[in-house]
Amino acid sequence: MAQAEIGLIGLGVMGSNLALNIAEKGNRIAVFNRTPEATRKFYAEAGALQGQIVPCETIEDFVAAIRPPRPIIIMIKAGDPVDQQMELLKPHLEANDIMIDAGNANFRDTMRRFDALKDSGLTFIGMGVSGGEEGARHGPSIMVGGKEASWKRVEPVLTSIAAKYNGVPCVAWLGENGAGHFVKTIHNGIEYADMQMIAEIYGILRDGLKMGATEIGEVFGEWNKGRLNSYLIEITETVLKAADPITGRPIVDLILDKAGQKGTGKWSVIEAQNMGVPATAIEAAVAARSISSVKSEREAAEQVLGLPNVGEFKVIDRASFLKDLESALLAAKIGAYAQGFAVMAQASREFNWNLPMPTIAKIWRAGCIIRSQFLDEITTAFTKDPNIANLIVTPAFSAMVKESDGALRRVVSAAALGGLPVPALASALGYFDSYRRARGTANVIQAQRDFFGAHGFDRIDGADAHHGPWGSGLNA
Repeated sequence: MAQAEIGLIGLGVMGSNLALNIAEKGNRIAVFNRTPEATRKFYAEAGALQGQIVPCETIEDFVAAIRPPRPIIIMIKAGDPVDQQMELLKPHLEANDIMIDAGNANFRDTMRRFDALKDSGLTFIGMGVSGGEEGARHGPSIMVGGKEASWKRVEPVLTSIAAKYNGVPCVAWLGENGAGHFVKTIHNGIEYADMQMIAEIYGILRDGLKMGATEIGEVFGEWNKGRLNSYLIEITETVLKAADPITGRPIVDLILDKAGQKGTGKWSVIEAQNMGVPATAIEAAVAARSISSVKSEREAAEQVLGLPNVGEFKVIDRASFLKDLESALLAAKIGAYAQGFAVMAQASREFNWNLPMPTIAKIWRAGCIIRSQFLDEITTAFTKDPNIANLIVTPAFSAMVKESDGALRRVVSAAALGGLPVPALASALGYFDSYRRARGTANVIQAQRDFFGAHGFDRIDGADAHHGPWGSGLNA
């Protein structure tokens, strides 16, 4: 019997779908799960794809079933379970075999695992996979980090299963060690911001304009035909129009307003802060999810504080305001993407990855959650200048920001005056206003710091740096 081209451990929903995708694309795959019953069930339900699948019930049989050097995808819960699975695998592997973590791993764990294997003869890949269950089954966006030789071994399989955009596979090798998982982390951070901004616009339509879910869905459907065309706008229309089969009411009206999170958004914020790169839209989105989770506290606070006493939310020209909402969302999304790419650019410098920015934008155009129309424009911008300081100063995006930030300002103002929370939209506006202002206000902060302790400060007239005579104190 011919050996499998690749192996996969972990037949949960994501692992099963990815294995079926691999098999369907003509690749022979060996599969293993710690519970043999799951392996048998998966194989029994594989139908016509059984001929491409080698089900294994022991680690020994599993490893023997794969052609050396053996690439083995580990698709299990992130964290300690991955380390434990790697330890179980190692005694059975040979030089140049490749362990591939395809979960939502912290890139620092990936770097640690990469380093731990460097003298063992084994190699490691940290592989970000975006697209959820549907993407895993029919074509995800795949972000690979590891040795280039390891990438070459798995490239034919991964290219075959990746999503395609105009025939181009949405998969790429992005650099060594944690590069792939870092890019996936920032992808998810942008996703957090995008989803929060959409939710805030929904809140304005629901609580400000008093529109019902289905009507709001129609608005998002119209927007999806234009510049906001994206997967998240598309599914927002779908969920807003979906009816509960029991009551017939919009399903979104019956869903508790508590949003969960798995950690990647928080990791994005932590790494941005560590590197000193502002990612305010992502920060606002992560904080908003945290606030959403304290439902009982919010209910108690409303009893004590009440809602803002602002009167009726008034819009003079409804059609014009809807256009403003569309443009405001576009502007805010640009801010979120610009921040995400700025974080990746700084990480590329700090970790010596040489991240290919045009390629990242290209592989996000299909298969992934944040796929959207203007990723083509991001690709073009980085192709023209891979070292641009920020997307919002490129010709295409500066024009879009200039065109739409007035609408963002009006929407944020209307929401604030109407007592409607829009933390992510407001953060995007604040980011634009701060980034575009040559003379900011940090001079007074530096003066305060100098007062606390003789730090000194740079002068705008170029004269020698001055140290305040006010004594030493707290280093702020």
